[in-house]
Amino acid sequence: MDMYTITRIFADSWMLAFLFGFFVAAILWVFRPGSSKEYRNTAESIFRHEDRPATDHEEART
Repeated sequence: MDMYTITRIFADSWMLAFLFGFFVAAILWVFRPGSSKEYRNTAESIFRHEDRPATDHEEART
């Protein structure tokens, strides 16, 4: 067998299974219990200092 055939067989079987498992793990990590607070904090961070710039003290706290 040549190298192309070997890598093609590997990609069609084991790599596909690995990438599918990685995708499922990433989805489970994002939707795990308790993660909504972390993502909500990140999503709202751009609106914290809408009226005035943040001071150094406020930036260190976030």
